[in-house]
Amino acid sequence: MGLADKLRNSTQSLTGRLKEGTGRAVGNRRLRRKGRREQVGGDLKQAGEKAKDSFRH
Repeated sequence: MGLADKLRNSTQSLTGRLKEGTGRAVGNRRLRRKGRREQVGGDLKQAGEKAKDSFRH
């Protein structure tokens, strides 16, 4: 897993957490859902990259 990919996926997960928290704080369900979607997307990408790395070694 390249460092750039790792940072990009972690940033996406973090951004999703921030959006989800902001949506929860202001009572905006749409923002909460969007944040959760981004967070899950980043986590899935990280898992996929880790799986690729395990097959390479």
